[in-house]
Amino acid sequence: MERGARRGPRLHAPRARSVVAASGRDAPDDPEGPADPADEAADAAAEAMADGKSGTKAAKDVVSRSGDRWSSVYSQGEYRAFEQALGGVYTGVGLWARRDAQGRVEVSRVQRGGPADRAGIRPGDRLTTIDGAKVKGRPVTDVVALLRGDREGTPVVLGLERGTRTWSRTLRRARLSTHSVTVTRLDRGAVMIKVSGFTKGSGAAVRDAVRRAPKGAGILLDLRGNSGGLVTEATTAASALLDGGLVATYDVRGKQRALHAQPGGDPARPVVALVDGGTMSAAELLTGALQDRGRAVVVGSRTFGKGSVQMPSTLPDGSVAELTVGHYRTPSGRVVDGRGITPDLEVEDGAQKRAETVLTGLGPPS
Repeated sequence: MERGARRGPRLHAPRARSVVAASGRDAPDDPEGPADPADEAADAAAEAMADGKSGTKAAKDVVSRSGDRWSSVYSQGEYRAFEQALGGVYTGVGLWARRDAQGRVEVSRVQRGGPADRAGIRPGDRLTTIDGAKVKGRPVTDVVALLRGDREGTPVVLGLERGTRTWSRTLRRARLSTHSVTVTRLDRGAVMIKVSGFTKGSGAAVRDAVRRAPKGAGILLDLRGNSGGLVTEATTAASALLDGGLVATYDVRGKQRALHAQPGGDPARPVVALVDGGTMSAAELLTGALQDRGRAVVVGSRTFGKGSVQMPSTLPDGSVAELTVGHYRTPSGRVVDGRGITPDLEVEDGAQKRAETVLTGLGPPS
């Protein structure tokens, strides 16, 4: 049976679509290399389909047997919505989720003007059910995937808690833009660049924000809650603050590859990178590059620790399976996956104020 189409590798965040995958370069075929897990998944799923299973069900069975916690399975519609999200748009209710210290799923961010915002849902509210199914114990990535969809106007019923109050609310999904980069002028002339995800065009937006900042002004690069994105965009963002050089290395099927910043960035302006446990994947790649290259002081809490490379395989029915085929490292060779990045200054409460204080202390470029 004909194998499903294989795509290029991805340095990719989980399926939470606050998040979007980080795409690497296409890897050339290597007939003498080791067996490719993505190809094996496609073959096994195709065989299962021949036995009467749907492509998505077959792929989920293969992924479940792989034991790979970062693997993903998408129906054709889900993958189309996923790729739309890479372009900065998605269909959903306009909220992001994370797991709190007690293991509950809570709302981490609400998009202004979206269905969740109009319904009065706020950051810190806890999600208990989606369409009647309990979310406790489920991966946050699956929870967020349940909130997203590929059709506008479809309903989703959320069970919520806020303090001692419990309630449910039916929302209708809408087509939303991520607006992933926002720029704010801080006191004393510093500029805060908040990047919520590395969607298409976000790297150029960071670069333009750095170029437009007043001469000598420090940059506070806020990557809190940034759960990933296109690695090409993260590399472009790194290029705004580095004058060329190594950003990261990664392996695909045992072959080493490298990502480099473009020359011409600003190598002298003071920079503080603000991170937390929601900083993931491509955002960790950028953080590690700036820290290892001595280009930024990193402030906040340890990052998530997602640094693996997925290879998507399109199955004969159009569904897509992704399995991990490698991992990336920071310029100094540090492994991020499962470890995260430790800030230079660890702060839990009041991290932004501390970051602004550090930025002030760095002073203007000499």
